Amino acid sequence: MATVQEAGSWTFTIRDRYGEDDEVILVPCDANDADADDVDAAGVRAWINRCTHEAQRFDTGRGVPIRDGALICPKHGSMFDACSGHCDNGEAADTTLPDVDIEIEDGDVYLTDGQVTFKHAGKIDEGDDSGPSSTSHIGL
Repeated sequence: MATVQEAGSWTFTIRDRYGEDDEVILVPCDANDADADDVDAAGVRAWINRCTHEAQRFDTGRGVPIRDGALICPKHGSMFDACSGHCDNGEAADTTLPDVDIEIEDGDVYLTDGQVTFKHAGKIDEGDDSGPSSTSHIGL
């Protein structure tokens, strides 16, 4: 948990129940400033690493941009509360980030979401030598 607090975010890769890889971001959440009703007092939340508007990654390799307790979509600037995942502005207004269940024990973060399994630390392509996981959007 200290790593998340110091670095501002931490990214890891999961495999979902359909066998697809996805990225999760751990971000600091100040329970005193929280919008969520069920905020873990430990101060870390886990979200799927993409904006609800156009699936843009929050962490594009330089950490998650966060300002005043909100994750900022790097494409359109929508801001998501780090504790509740809710967005009330921009292109993603009135949406909420998909969360991933975690627990904090003695300062360590554990993945407890029964719908996913931990694959590796880092982004999808950082732990996989098999090549890109998707194709580009180039039209011919």
